[in-house]
Amino acid sequence: MSKTAVIFSPKSYQHYPGKDHPESARRLQRIIDELKRSRLFGSDKCQLVEPVKADVEDIKLVHGLEYVRHVQTVCKNGGGMLDEADTAVSPESFETAVLAVGGTLTAANLVMEKKFENAFALVRPPGHHASRFQACGFCVFNNVAIAAKHLLKQYGLRRILILDIDAHHGNGTQETFYDTRKVLYISLHEDPTFFPKTGFVDEVGEGEGLGYNVNIPLPFKTTDQTYLRAVKEIVAPVASQYRPDFILVSAGLDGHYADPVGELSLSALCYKRVYEVIMKLASETCQGRLVAVLEGGYGLRFVGKIGAALTAEMSGAQYAINDRVLTAEKNVKIRGEKAIEEVKKLQSVFWNLD
Repeated sequence: MSKTAVIFSPKSYQHYPGKDHPESARRLQRIIDELKRSRLFGSDKCQLVEPVKADVEDIKLVHGLEYVRHVQTVCKNGGGMLDEADTAVSPESFETAVLAVGGTLTAANLVMEKKFENAFALVRPPGHHASRFQACGFCVFNNVAIAAKHLLKQYGLRRILILDIDAHHGNGTQETFYDTRKVLYISLHEDPTFFPKTGFVDEVGEGEGLGYNVNIPLPFKTTDQTYLRAVKEIVAPVASQYRPDFILVSAGLDGHYADPVGELSLSALCYKRVYEVIMKLASETCQGRLVAVLEGGYGLRFVGKIGAALTAEMSGAQYAINDRVLTAEKNVKIRGEKAIEEVKKLQSVFWNLD
């Protein structure tokens, strides 16, 4: 069995939200270029795979048919805004978004069929802000949420972990699984007060899903030390106790200090260390079954290197990455530590977080 599939199609470049929009094709191209430059492709460790297009029935696992048709109509009529803020589409965007769903499902199927141990779906537009009837935050269809529903339905899995490491809270993903224990949603993100206004500590799920929603909101300018502490003291123990059958990662790369959209101050080295933890969790709990799906990440200087570093970590290949690690301001560090303790206190009702 080969190690890592990288799911990608040049058709992903066709979605065009506008000239100055941060969610441009260039960010994905930087990742692909760096993967080729570093020669990560072409061995048993890492192979490039074309996605299989999804169909409407796949998308309906999460989204209402009327919403799907609305997106299709807006694109067919020349494009425009899907929400009142920042989710713009072009004539090609519907097909690209459907392919993003298909690419994510391709990744999940390849892993479940044991053709690859894990996979990285390099798709766009991103998805974790999209809810059942609404686009949001550059996101059209919720790729990760659809994949989770697909795994539950198609393969009869009982426990899926979605780990969201995008700089912004995945409000659409949380909404989709808020009342079920079949999906554990854990999100580390910046203070969501301004956007998306969800993802606070006390949002812990409801009904059957009570305790299966873990939000770790961190202050703006949080650096590696605090972020990695949250991963070690909250993410790892909760995930280990849940023992998922499969891990899906909403792989946002916009927490880097140079990202023009995110407000965290992480280094590229932090991402590598986070993935070391993720790979260990996958190995210990679900036979290595892991799919990462590209979400945000808009800093063109670093996004390619981070994407390549994560791919190398997943495939066990060698890839050298250098970056400076910032030191947090004292008040940021204090507020970050306080946030972690608050999460631990609240989540200790549901999980052992000694």
